[in-house]
Amino acid sequence: MLPIEVIQTIKAELEDWQGSGMSVMEISHRSQAFAEIIEQSELLLRKLLKIPKNYHVLFLHGGASMQFATIPLNLSSPKHYADYIITGHWGLKAYKEAKKFTKTRILCDTMQSLTVPEQSELKFNDDTTYIHYTDNETISGVEFSYVPDTGDIPLVIDISSNVLSCQVDIEKFGVLYACCQKNIGISGLAISIVREDLIGKHQTHTPSLLEWQHLHNTNSLPNTMPTFAWYVLLLCLQWIEKSGGAGQMRQNNLKKSKLLYDYIDSSDFYNNPVAPKYRSAMNIPFSLRTEDLNSLFLEQSTQAGLTNLKGHASVGGMRASMYNSMPKAGVIALIDFMQDFANKHK
Repeated sequence: MLPIEVIQTIKAELEDWQGSGMSVMEISHRSQAFAEIIEQSELLLRKLLKIPKNYHVLFLHGGASMQFATIPLNLSSPKHYADYIITGHWGLKAYKEAKKFTKTRILCDTMQSLTVPEQSELKFNDDTTYIHYTDNETISGVEFSYVPDTGDIPLVIDISSNVLSCQVDIEKFGVLYACCQKNIGISGLAISIVREDLIGKHQTHTPSLLEWQHLHNTNSLPNTMPTFAWYVLLLCLQWIEKSGGAGQMRQNNLKKSKLLYDYIDSSDFYNNPVAPKYRSAMNIPFSLRTEDLNSLFLEQSTQAGLTNLKGHASVGGMRASMYNSMPKAGVIALIDFMQDFANKHK
C-alpha cells in the first residue's frame, strides 16, 4: 500500500515532472535532473535512519531476494562459514541461496516453533564470516524484539518488511538490506546499507551488478536502474519525514497491531498462532475456527473492500499486513468485518 499523498503526487507529475515537459519515466538516469533524485533519496534515507558516515548506501536491482546471493558473494571467505538464524520462510530462503556461493551453517532454527531464539541460545563460532537473520518474518508473523549481540562478527539483517517502520541502531550491524515495496515504495528496487570496511571483500567471480565495490564506485548506477521505483522511493521517504519519522511510524504500527491482536485474542472464532512475545507488528496471520469458511471469508472480505488477506500457501489461513501507509481506519474496518462474519457463522 502506498500513502494516498504519494499516489496523488505521482498522478499530478506523471505527464510533466517538475516542469520538464516529460514524465519522470522518460528522463535519463544519468541526467542532472535524476541525479537530484538520487542525492535527495540518499540524504533523506540517511537522515531518517540516522546512518553514520562510515556506512555506504547502495541502491540495487532485484529486491531482497537478489541480496540473498549478493551478500555471500561480497562477504564470504572460502575458509570460513556464513551462519544463519532461521525464524521463518525468508530466513530459510536466504540460507538456501547462500549455500550456492559459500560454506553455510544454521546457527539456530526456530521456524517450526514460531519463536525467536533468546540471546543465550545463540552460540557463535570462531570461523564465522558473518551472521544473518530476518528481523520480521512476513509469512509466519514472527518478529525479533532485540538485536543479537554477535561481538566482532558482522551481523547482517534483512529489514525488508519493517524498514522505517521503527528506528534501528545502524552501528549494531555490518549490513542492513531491504526491498522497497513493503514500507518505502514499489517493487523493483532494493537498498543495502554497508559498513565501509566490509566493501571490497567480494569473490573474484562476483557479477559486476552485484558487487558492492562497483556499485559504490558508480554511485549505484552501473547500468539503467529502475528509475520510476527510485522516484517513488523518494516520495515515500518525504511522506515518512512529514509524518514524524520512523519513531512515529513505530507508535502508529504498535497501536494498529494491538487493535487486531486484542480482538483476535478475545475471540473464540479466530486464532493467531504466535505467542505475544514474538508477534510481528507488521504482519498478523490468523485462522478461522474452521478452514471450510476460508473461501467465503476471502470472497466476502474482498466485496467489503478488504483485499490481499489470503495467507501464504505454506501456512494457509489469513494474513493482515499493516505497513506504514495502512491507516488505523483500515484496521478498524477489518475488525468490524471479522466481528460481523463471526456472528453470522458461529
